[in-house]
Amino acid sequence: MDQVTTGLHPIDLITITTYMVGVFILGTFYGKYVNNSKDFFLASRTLPFWAIGMSIVVSDIGAMDFVAVAGSAYTHGIAVANFDWIGSMPAMVFAAFLFIPYFWRSGVYSVPEFLGRRYNTAVQMLHAFIWGVFLLTMLALMLWVTGNNILNTILGWNTQTVIWMTVFVCGVYTFSGGLSAVVMTDVVQLIVMFVGGLALLFLSMWEVGGWFEMKQKILALGPEYQEHFRILLPHDTPKPYPWTGIVFGLGFVLAVAYMSGNQVIVQRTFGARSEWDAKGGMLFGGFLKSFIPLMVAIPGLCAILIVPGLETGDLAVPNMIKILMPPGLRGLMFIALFAALMSSVDSTLNSATTIWTTDLYGKVLGWITGKPISDRHILVMGRLFTAVFIITGGILAPVVGKAESLYVFIQSALSMFQGPTLAILLLGVIWRRATGWGAFAGLSLGVVFTTVLNNVENLFPSDDPFLFVAWWSFVFSCIVTIVISLLTQPEPEEKIRGLVWGQVMQDETAQHVLRERTGS
Repeated sequence: MDQVTTGLHPIDLITITTYMVGVFILGTFYGKYVNNSKDFFLASRTLPFWAIGMSIVVSDIGAMDFVAVAGSAYTHGIAVANFDWIGSMPAMVFAAFLFIPYFWRSGVYSVPEFLGRRYNTAVQMLHAFIWGVFLLTMLALMLWVTGNNILNTILGWNTQTVIWMTVFVCGVYTFSGGLSAVVMTDVVQLIVMFVGGLALLFLSMWEVGGWFEMKQKILALGPEYQEHFRILLPHDTPKPYPWTGIVFGLGFVLAVAYMSGNQVIVQRTFGARSEWDAKGGMLFGGFLKSFIPLMVAIPGLCAILIVPGLETGDLAVPNMIKILMPPGLRGLMFIALFAALMSSVDSTLNSATTIWTTDLYGKVLGWITGKPISDRHILVMGRLFTAVFIITGGILAPVVGKAESLYVFIQSALSMFQGPTLAILLLGVIWRRATGWGAFAGLSLGVVFTTVLNNVENLFPSDDPFLFVAWWSFVFSCIVTIVISLLTQPEPEEKIRGLVWGQVMQDETAQHVLRERTGS
């Protein structure tokens, strides 16, 4: 047992080394295909549906989910699984048939770019700045989770050493190959993640005697565990997942906004080789997501019996790996967690780079010089931002890693702007009368409104009311956008031509305008 708990077996070290070298070579291989900004940011629009779907899932489900979702299940129960069952699959179907065809046909590089075209530059830059800062924060948090909460707990490895090893590997191949390298390494990482995750699930269930045996033992522990097996919790529960918040805040707002407006998710569909591949990739990803709660939430429940009395639920999975995994399999699980971490880091890094390069730096430099920026300049700056951001993430990791509950921290941060983002995105696509000033007011005042809601005590029944905040911020931003739009001048027809759903999908003139705008 000492060998299992204090270090890795030689076979584990060989497996890990082989994997890391292989991923590094695979990722950097695609660097030879990057000759312009379209190659770097959109993979030359050559991605097939299966690669898109696999990349979406592994980018969304990272090492943080193995740790944080299992931790929430350990603390709050199986209701956390709704973030994949209710909070992903329906939203991915909705995105595939409403937003994804529009995005792909419009030829944009980013979600802020669409908002800039549909509304104005102020909306584009505000949205880009919000997402740019959030993605940098997420990048640092991801690095901390793997370095401290996983590898330091399991192996006793130095946290900073692990963080900077990840910075080097992910940074080099993302810098070299752009989106192509990110997606193709994600395909390999998803396979490894599924193998390792299912192995942990089976070992956990074996240890506790199966589902029914586990349920009976946990319920016998006391009244505080009586709601651990309820998928939908009562509205007045003090836990952060009441059914009203799950259905309205998660199902109608956070999930749809995340799958339709999160650059990390939708950027893969921007690089699809056809509209069918863009839609098919999102739908295939939704199918794969249905298996995720089995791999990440159920082991968290098993940990209540296997490692009781933990100081925080986020330590459940690291301790389970320590106890349950034999040599060889333990190394495989290590790789699965590292694969999940790397896929999230490289995807977030690539998306943050896209936003900061094209939507912020490109716009500001264009204003200063008064002339368009060359494609070569954009490519060079994209790679420069990639290097700067991954190094910055490594430096900031210890600072942002102090959140008490990682999963609640992430969702609370998302609730600050996901509702307002969905409001202006949805209205921009379906309502021709929405104006730039209306969208700017809806986005900016919506973020202020969420800040107020998050700081008013006892306003909602839950201790962590991010689901309610997301719902009411969406409603508030819709109202503000509609009212201000009706009070301001309509956008000129020539400006919004090709930027409203019906025109994009049916109007040949609009398609011609879009082709001219995108140079395709």
